[in-house]
Amino acid sequence: MLALSRKMNQSIIINDNIEVTVLEIKGDQIKIGIEAPKSVPIYRKEIYTQIQDSNKEAANTAAPDVLSRIMNS
Repeated sequence: MLALSRKMNQSIIINDNIEVTVLEIKGDQIKIGIEAPKSVPIYRKEIYTQIQDSNKEAANTAAPDVLSRIMNS
């Protein structure tokens, strides 16, 4: 992991087309802004983890149903 120090209104650039800027610092919270192409999905990590877990669960529950249809064909 790369760890960088940034002050308010300072940015980092990722892959020539994503800019992450520190917008505000209040106590233990930092507000960041992200400029990226619309084709780049951006999620908070906890939401991303929930999406991944839901996808895994859906794949696991759908698989037996699909297999039973194939076997009964």
